[in-house]
Amino acid sequence: MSDDRKQPVRRASGPQRVEAPPTKSSRETQARSIAGHDGGPHLDFASAEQARPVVAGRVPAVAHPDAPADPPAGDAPTGDAPADRRSHRPSREPARPDPSHSPASGCQLEAIGLKKSFHKGAVEIPVLKGVDLRVRRGEMLAIVGQSGSGKSTLLHLLATLDAPDDGEIHYDGRRIDRLPSSQRDPLRNRHLGMIFQFYHLLPELTTLENVLVPVMIGRSTWKYFRHRRAYRQIATELLAMVGLSHRLKHRPRELSGGEMQRAAIARALIPGPDLLLADEPTGNLDQTTGREILEILYSLNRQHHLTIVMVTHDPEIARRADRIVRLVDGRVETL
Repeated sequence: MSDDRKQPVRRASGPQRVEAPPTKSSRETQARSIAGHDGGPHLDFASAEQARPVVAGRVPAVAHPDAPADPPAGDAPTGDAPADRRSHRPSREPARPDPSHSPASGCQLEAIGLKKSFHKGAVEIPVLKGVDLRVRRGEMLAIVGQSGSGKSTLLHLLATLDAPDDGEIHYDGRRIDRLPSSQRDPLRNRHLGMIFQFYHLLPELTTLENVLVPVMIGRSTWKYFRHRRAYRQIATELLAMVGLSHRLKHRPRELSGGEMQRAAIARALIPGPDLLLADEPTGNLDQTTGREILEILYSLNRQHHLTIVMVTHDPEIARRADRIVRLVDGRVETL
């Protein structure tokens, strides 16, 4: 009798053994990354969101493993949770948002009086001197300015990668610049996509593994390995969308600059972000490759209404955005 009960367990576990496990380096990276992200129930709001990736041309047909789920009855949503962004699911009551920063007003991201200085020895170097900026939902905004004007600094503040000396940052009606890391990290992992000028791909991982890094970090070890086939299929389709279906097993050193940036775009899209922040995405690319990268970004914005904030020094690139702002003397001027 006991043997009959054990037999289905052996059959169910068989297919899991067929798939090759991740490389040692990816397991180590995952273990280091997840350590600070599965600390408690404050992550429930993030896991309840169905992080379906936005794709230029089409959305991958594979159902995302992060099934939508409402919080249990009696559990109050955490204050950092952005408003529900998918109309086909029941919306959740926001946690006392500031009426003056309501998402209904169309403002998705807002910076108020941002100041940031850096120190070189005893010398203080002010970079941002009171930046006010509003980003409307679904728009493409270009930030231009001279080298050293603070464009990348501003983008890093908006992405919560750095903290302002003074001022506030609001996302979907909630202040995010003072969140503790236990709330800030899931917010950034699930809702804010980041594309860097220098790609920041992990050299020991393949292209496919690099794209999977955000879901490795944002999910528990058990959840990632339980749904790894679905995640891999989504990542594969994203790489096909950016033209890298033939580079899945190549490492960064085997890719060109344009291919590394394409991989970085796929990595930014796999969690299904609401907002994409791009820091000079074509700065290290030749003109032809740069245009191809930009066409991907324009397609994401026009076809899927993904909000994009892009830093660039190229006026030709900026002209294709819906709106342009210039950083001058540490403050924003609208063009």
